[in-house]
Amino acid sequence: MLKPVKRQTASASRANAEARFAIVASKYNSRYVDAMLRAAKTEFSRAGARKVRVVRVPGAYEIPVVVNRLARMAQEEPEGHGLSAVVCLGVILRGETTHAAHIGEAVSGALMEIQLRYEIPIIHEVLLLENEAQAKVRCLGQRHNRGAEAAQTALAMFAVMRQVSESPE
Repeated sequence: MLKPVKRQTASASRANAEARFAIVASKYNSRYVDAMLRAAKTEFSRAGARKVRVVRVPGAYEIPVVVNRLARMAQEEPEGHGLSAVVCLGVILRGETTHAAHIGEAVSGALMEIQLRYEIPIIHEVLLLENEAQAKVRCLGQRHNRGAEAAQTALAMFAVMRQVSESPE
């Protein structure tokens, strides 16, 4: 069963309510991605996050360009109104060629570059899987869902980044 977000302090709940999150999700392999998206949205809601923007893109390869645009736009926002974290959701199933591996590597490298350039946590749940059985376990399974885990990580990284940004005492 999924682990729910731990009970939060009132200040953490208030901070989550003011945080701005984005989810960029692929439409390709929608059965699996849609399940991760639902789980991510549920986790954000449980944590009190009210500002969650969802952007759908055709496939996994298109995720980084949208994430880059969101990060750049957030950087231009007034102080304190930027983007707290971005969750990226997609499912790439291996086929008979190396195409899936190339897509997976390109997406991973691009997301890491964006994260470091803009100093915004980018939660990478663009899954490169061998087959649909693996997708079912990670996206539809009762024990865990990578979308819920991605939202939990985004919330945790938001707290870490706030803590790092505070003046040392």
